Amino acid sequence: MQNNSWIRGKTCLITGANTGIGKETARQLASLGAHIIMVCRNQEKGEKTREEIILSTKNDNIELLTCDLASLKDVKRFSEEFLKNHSSLNVLINNAGVFNMKKTITSDGYESTFAVNYLAHFYLTRLLLPLLKENSPSRIVNLSSDIHQYFKINLKDPLMEKKYNGRQAYSNSKTAIILFTHKLARELQEKGVLVNAVSPGHVKTQMTTAGFPEWVTKITSFILKTQTPEQGAKTSVYVASSNDLANITGKYFIKCKEKKTAKMTQDMRNQNYLWTLSEKLIEDAIRKKN
Repeated sequence: MQNNSWIRGKTCLITGANTGIGKETARQLASLGAHIIMVCRNQEKGEKTREEIILSTKNDNIELLTCDLASLKDVKRFSEEFLKNHSSLNVLINNAGVFNMKKTITSDGYESTFAVNYLAHFYLTRLLLPLLKENSPSRIVNLSSDIHQYFKINLKDPLMEKKYNGRQAYSNSKTAIILFTHKLARELQEKGVLVNAVSPGHVKTQMTTAGFPEWVTKITSFILKTQTPEQGAKTSVYVASSNDLANITGKYFIKCKEKKTAKMTQDMRNQNYLWTLSEKLIEDAIRKKN
């Protein structure tokens, strides 16, 4: 890692930072001298991870905040409190994710995988964007997956209300992240905020093994050459901190290399459609809770 990395002394907020790729991303960025804000759902688990990172990196500038990304109301609550209490934000890493073989519904009434992996991060980003602009140059890193290349999303039913499939739901959320990345990068041109997406590759975490028999996990690990969370975090860290990417935006990275996204994600009509739909879904959910 670069000792003179751009991110040294910068404030970096990471969702899902208490386990897996998020934990390793936080640890590696902390070792580069960043001020880390861990956003986790569970206070106790988050605090344990925070202490581990401080101990291993000797960087005690690690802050823990809680937010339940399965609730858009809590995303709103978190963002308002964050903006009230913080004046600095240079990097936002939308890392948190879930994978559900069986369909589950959030308190907002939305399919959980799409709601947590994408919609909550869309909303969080929109709410924190003013602070990112104030602290430009700044960066947004969105966690996606190459699975979006193989499962085509139905933009008329991204929440899979008609028929549910766990892998399709996960792909839908990661395709949405790519569409959002392309659209937001265009919106923020000349604003000093870079927006890029990354794929960590196949990483063995609680999320990728949940719901699968052991034999399936072993075969998948062999075929896809499973990485450790430490290896999986490297691309997120690279895109968030590299001095070489000071002017790169709207791109997609795997193993620290730029790669093209699925053709449908590059269509501005698809990007604009999802953006408008996302705003409506959020508006409807917040209105119901008030």
